[in-house]
Amino acid sequence: MADRIASVERNTLETQIKVSINLDGTGKFNCVTGVPFLDHMLEQVARHGLIDLDIHAVGDLHIDAHHTVEDLGITLGQAFDIAVGDKKGIKRYGHAYVPLDEALSRVVIDFSGRPGLEMHVPFARASVGGFDVDLFSEFFHGFINHAKVTLHLDNLRGKNTHHQAETIFKAFGRALRMALEADERMAGQMPSTKGSL
Repeated sequence: MADRIASVERNTLETQIKVSINLDGTGKFNCVTGVPFLDHMLEQVARHGLIDLDIHAVGDLHIDAHHTVEDLGITLGQAFDIAVGDKKGIKRYGHAYVPLDEALSRVVIDFSGRPGLEMHVPFARASVGGFDVDLFSEFFHGFINHAKVTLHLDNLRGKNTHHQAETIFKAFGRALRMALEADERMAGQMPSTKGSL
């Protein structure tokens, strides 16, 4: 496979964001968004997905984190779409279960070319670390619409909001890693009977 890297910039009146990724990295992580809990979650994606992430964001945090979080999802999704390329030879599907103490989450992803999100995460609290957990939905909607993936996120159990969120993001990283691995038996073929994704 060719180098699977991408850099994307998004500049609006609300946010200025630059994202660089390497899908075949080692989990290197450099991230400054002004939203510490989101940074912590994105580090889980890098580490568990073995994806190098370099993210710099400046947003209108004097209002709230909504625009920054949503636009990060959009920009990261765009970077994935570019880096993945034509999808020939990848496994396409990925899934992972991740526990953390009492919490257990499952993530399933399909690099289908069709955006879709099913997110079922009954967070125990409305915020964690000063972060409004409703914004996770905005992040993932931004991501799936621009990465063009189908994504199922399910927190199967959990009482601690931090643990619920962390298991989702760790499982997301693991599922990405599985879906984007080279499938030796496909030998560069498109993983679809349609011939394109």
